[in-house]
Amino acid sequence: MVAPAIPELTEDVIHESIDARTDSLISLRELGPPDLVHLLKQSVRTPAKQIGVYHHITGVDASSSASLAAFINTLTNREHGPSAQNKVVEGLYCCYNAFSRLDMRVHVTIPGSVESYCVDERGDRRKATDELWLETYLCSVIRAYSYADDGSGETIRKIMGVRRFNPVTNTETEHRFLNAAEQLFFRGWQLGSDSVVQVPNNVSNHLTAGLLSYFETTGRYASGINLFEKLRTQNIEVSSLLAKLLFMGNEEVKGVRVLHEALKELPMDYVMLDTQAEFLLKKAQTADSPELKDECLRMALACADRSTVAAPSEFGTWARLAQVYVAMEDWENALTILNSCPMFTYQDKDTPQMPEPREIHLPTLPETRLDEIDSEPESRYSEQVDPNLLNLRAATYKGTFKQAYCILTEMARKIGWDQLLRIRSTVFVMEDEYRTEKQETTGQSGPTNRTASTDGLRGTPDPTTNGDQTDEEDGAVAGEAKSAEGDAAAVNGDAEAEVEAGGPTSVEKPSHTIDPGEVKSDAENGNQSDEHLSKLNNKRLCERWLDSLFMVLYEDLRVYTIWRTQMAQYKAQAMQYRKSPEEWEILGALAERLQHTDEALEAYRSCLALRFSPKALTSILRHYERSKSTRDTVAAVIRLVTWQYRWYSEFSPELLHVIRSLIEDEGAVKVRSIIQATSLPQNVVDLTHHYAALCATFRSSGTDG
Repeated sequence: MVAPAIPELTEDVIHESIDARTDSLISLRELGPPDLVHLLKQSVRTPAKQIGVYHHITGVDASSSASLAAFINTLTNREHGPSAQNKVVEGLYCCYNAFSRLDMRVHVTIPGSVESYCVDERGDRRKATDELWLETYLCSVIRAYSYADDGSGETIRKIMGVRRFNPVTNTETEHRFLNAAEQLFFRGWQLGSDSVVQVPNNVSNHLTAGLLSYFETTGRYASGINLFEKLRTQNIEVSSLLAKLLFMGNEEVKGVRVLHEALKELPMDYVMLDTQAEFLLKKAQTADSPELKDECLRMALACADRSTVAAPSEFGTWARLAQVYVAMEDWENALTILNSCPMFTYQDKDTPQMPEPREIHLPTLPETRLDEIDSEPESRYSEQVDPNLLNLRAATYKGTFKQAYCILTEMARKIGWDQLLRIRSTVFVMEDEYRTEKQETTGQSGPTNRTASTDGLRGTPDPTTNGDQTDEEDGAVAGEAKSAEGDAAAVNGDAEAEVEAGGPTSVEKPSHTIDPGEVKSDAENGNQSDEHLSKLNNKRLCERWLDSLFMVLYEDLRVYTIWRTQMAQYKAQAMQYRKSPEEWEILGALAERLQHTDEALEAYRSCLALRFSPKALTSILRHYERSKSTRDTVAAVIRLVTWQYRWYSEFSPELLHVIRSLIEDEGAVKVRSIIQATSLPQNVVDLTHHYAALCATFRSSGTDG
């Protein structure tokens, strides 16, 4: 299998990329950035002329200095030949060890020696030991999965010039990986965790997430079950991971039994309770009868409710409880619980902080040549996009806010926007009613010791403790709400113009809930009475972030309604509705956020009819998977694999998982035949054959032998 091409970023000052990486070590908080490969090149004709080039990389074997030195040698060999104008005289490989917070480095002089050392956060050199290399190797594998692209190209576009390799290509490397994971498993919390987990622990961290991703991608469930069985003897908490793996491998009875036995010993382990709730919720969604669905939801509610008691500061437990209430169609409780979710600031992955390169060289391998893909970059940057589509704030949501927004959009899809607003006004104290009640009671009663937050709004968490927000964060969220309102007002203005022209129907703009800070201020100033409070006795204060989410959802719905009505008008008049590919891509993402699947597919197909878009094709691929359309799935995967390889990524866990699932359902022989039967060039087809060969190497279900 041919290796991806090598991108090159040329330094303005030699070694400036290495210095920048050293300076950034103190600010790293997660798994660290991708590995850095730096080469010093010397002109063949004028040896005094040297340049520094670099690129980033993931998935290289970082188990020892020898393996990294060997990799650098493979890069230098590419420069040799009769037509070479430069030769590599030095190479440096940098790989971050997130356990010990050290940057492991291997310096190769050509010809000459190999030196390995590590650099700490202060920039001081330290000796590289075998224990440090073990940590570094495990970090490199987890980072390869963490920084892998899902096929959509979103990850690839974040960092320029990253080569991505598969860190585990056979059973031998799998054994080394799992052995390292077993030795360092109970230090995994040191690596941090996903942004929706407040406090990393033994079973919720980047290491466990990487392990689960690996087992799901490759289908090597037996190896994972064996690993977690051994680790469970040391700590019963690992039962939650074992159960998740058993559920993935369709051994549900064993998984339920594992959780049942473990919860006898740790009845308040929130991860196990949440795992139970998630399992029961999925069972309810696929239940054959209403009675079975109700029973599953009843049990899921008990587990989810108990998990919020066990971990009140974790977002995931509250979000799961809200999802259960949504499935039960208990809208008021769903909104109340969503309001109680503790929200965290999103912490993105560590990315390289590099100075502006003097030159950028992004070569293309002949093996990745495909006309529809090659034309994508040129057309992409010449497209005009409606500013209203660019300003949709929901598209930027990540972490806890993205998940909370997803729950809110699910409610809107099921009951409609108007009904959601009515429930909102039933659950929360609205600004207009608060002011009305306040005016009616002014002067009727003197100050009392009772306050809105402790009496009239019983059960409402203190707004400063719910989500553990500081005053500064409160101000930021309030600013977001005002910004969202402003953006929505702008969209509203455009919509009104459309209506005048016979355009879309209106979407009711949500009124504001009362600011918790104002209620608190009024209470402190003695401006409330018992009569006033009694009328709002069963209502709660809405968190500022949730109020902002309603405004953002209104903004999305408004733009969506305009689009769909305009489409209907053009269709009625037998006219073509024109948008640029970028606009179609944004509209597809908008419909997808609002959970309108058919409309999203329509927009994405319109985008692909104009130019290639990995994001659009990835979303359509998910539809093909759900509908079991094997040939369409294969055709989409071939194009996505080629696009990934075009941008130096030979490894995407999601695309490998799609191929593996196809082979399990249809058999390896049939899938290979479908791949080969496409009318695409053989060099492109071979790239996808490589993924199928990986499944055979791991002896996945459906492969020969």
